[in-house]
Amino acid sequence: MSDGTHLREEFLLDPSVTFLNHGSFGASPRAVFESYQEWQLELEHQPVLFLARRLDELLREARAAVGVYVGADPDDLVFVPNAGAGVNVAAWAIGLEAGDEVLSTDLEYGALDLTWEHVCADRGARYIRTPIRLPVESAEEIVATIWAGVGPRTRVLYLSHHTSNTALTLPVAELCRRAREHGLRTIVDGAHVPGHLPLDLRALDADYYAGNCHKWLCAPKGAGFLHVRRELQHGVHPLVISWGYDGDSPTFVSRHEKQGTRDPSAYLTVPAAIVWQHEHGWDSVRERCHELARRARNELGLEPLTPDSEEFFRQMVTLRLPPGTPPNLQERLYDDYRIEVPVFEHGEEQFIRPSFQGYNDAGDLERLRDALAALV
Repeated sequence: MSDGTHLREEFLLDPSVTFLNHGSFGASPRAVFESYQEWQLELEHQPVLFLARRLDELLREARAAVGVYVGADPDDLVFVPNAGAGVNVAAWAIGLEAGDEVLSTDLEYGALDLTWEHVCADRGARYIRTPIRLPVESAEEIVATIWAGVGPRTRVLYLSHHTSNTALTLPVAELCRRAREHGLRTIVDGAHVPGHLPLDLRALDADYYAGNCHKWLCAPKGAGFLHVRRELQHGVHPLVISWGYDGDSPTFVSRHEKQGTRDPSAYLTVPAAIVWQHEHGWDSVRERCHELARRARNELGLEPLTPDSEEFFRQMVTLRLPPGTPPNLQERLYDDYRIEVPVFEHGEEQFIRPSFQGYNDAGDLERLRDALAALV
């Protein structure tokens, strides 16, 4: 496996910062970002030709590339700015009624907890967050804990495929299977999956799946997708109603693609990101990054939240910080050591979540270890 030295120069990140936070917003390689800027320039050179006459075909080609990558028919997915936007579309489309329950966990992304609380309050439904005991011991334990929350009013099962703060892969395939058998709708937040974990949407068979391309796939910011089971698409409407509704038979794709004037360059650059990672042997890169995450789990002297297995984590890992950790640890790591890594609270405890991408190497892990030894 190669180290991160040759890849570090491919990215635009500040070389003075030890960047261990790819999981938050991602980072684009120089070549992918240049492709993004080329699309923007082409748009500005001939905006009418680009937006009015070429864009439909350009987006079709981009969706086709994404469809191959995630194992889906391209006509069953549409571009959205981010996975959160996709979950919002699905949350309104599900058609909740008074008394319905949306079952989830206490490990979900906070912004989307707010989404569900708002949608449920509007419809007279309930959003139920099942506590997951940490550290987890097995996928079977997680399935049993979540499924125990299913009741007679449960209408929707909403889960992260890979959680954000706690960096934990949930057993969504088994939970989606059970939900189908019991007539529950499934909405999966896959923000951290494309480019990070293997993904085959046909095999997973969730009703709604939202993913990001600008995180681990390294596309430009503002590139995500929403995949919807075909028989449900007629009831799935974008958050903006516009020209996509013109005519007698607007399609799932047209309704979501034709939303007035906006810059589609990030969407059109996703195929370039897929090709760039393929050309740089990204399977090997992911393997090397997982090994760095394993080392972080095992060498930093902090309590991990999962077993030491790819089943539960890949390129980022969350570790419990001990009592007495400075409350401003994240700021001190950045200000004093130029290390960018997230520190957060879950319940009454603090956790740290280093993530490793192709530009990272063992030296980055060692700098984090030395800084934590001095501060914690």
